[in-house]
Amino acid sequence: MTYQPVLPSGGNLGWAFLKNTRAAQQEAFDSSAIIAKNATYFDEKVGDIQTAEDLVSDRRLLTVALGAFGLDDDINNRFFIRKVLEDGTLDQDAFANRLSDRRYFEMAEAFGFDLSPPNTVLSTFPTDILEQYKVRQFEVAIGDQDEDMRLALGLERGLASLAEKSPTEDVAWFTVMGTPPMRRVFEVAFGLPPQFGLIDIDRQRAVLSEKSEQTFGVSNPTDFTDPELREKLVQSFLFRSELASSAAATARGSVALTLLQSQPPLF
Repeated sequence: MTYQPVLPSGGNLGWAFLKNTRAAQQEAFDSSAIIAKNATYFDEKVGDIQTAEDLVSDRRLLTVALGAFGLDDDINNRFFIRKVLEDGTLDQDAFANRLSDRRYFEMAEAFGFDLSPPNTVLSTFPTDILEQYKVRQFEVAIGDQDEDMRLALGLERGLASLAEKSPTEDVAWFTVMGTPPMRRVFEVAFGLPPQFGLIDIDRQRAVLSEKSEQTFGVSNPTDFTDPELREKLVQSFLFRSELASSAAATARGSVALTLLQSQPPLF
């Protein structure tokens, strides 16, 4: 049985509760049967994995591998994932380097099947992957109740990973744009419309930088590793998202009322 995280409400009120209880809830979640069994299996078996084919042939190992990078939905895309992993990241033309979603690059880089030997033989490898797996799966469980909370939880991890690479401002924004969960948080927090992703990619980067400067006084997404700035970003995201949901619900109610009023009387 898997521990179900407690989330009494959405929006900033729910976020405050989640921040205060996260450590205890994460610990309880990590101890739940499914998570613990998957972690034990991965820890015992992954050191024997030498190739991408070995990994995708073991569904339990693949479940953890994909889950560690937020790619759970790709569990049945074995050929695609095998290609991502086999090519690695060292070659400029590697498959992962050509995909817009940076999570595939991060997974391919972590496993290092283009190295000899691969990273799977390293003594620290299971611990590193399992730490990511447990955190991500907790986020998934939160997302089953409130997707916005899942995105907010993942922001700190995503920004920290971004800052570690010390990219230029342009590269940092392109990385955000190529990471769907982070992209969603920034776009909503900045009040950008759903059609924003359809404009020229360089223009998208410029708009994101401008909006960040106008709203928060910083133009580089790595600046949001600052806890105070990150919290303001999350609060803006949750507020705008909740506002949009309320507006959509009101609009649906108005349409339903109009349809009812337009019906002829039954008697």
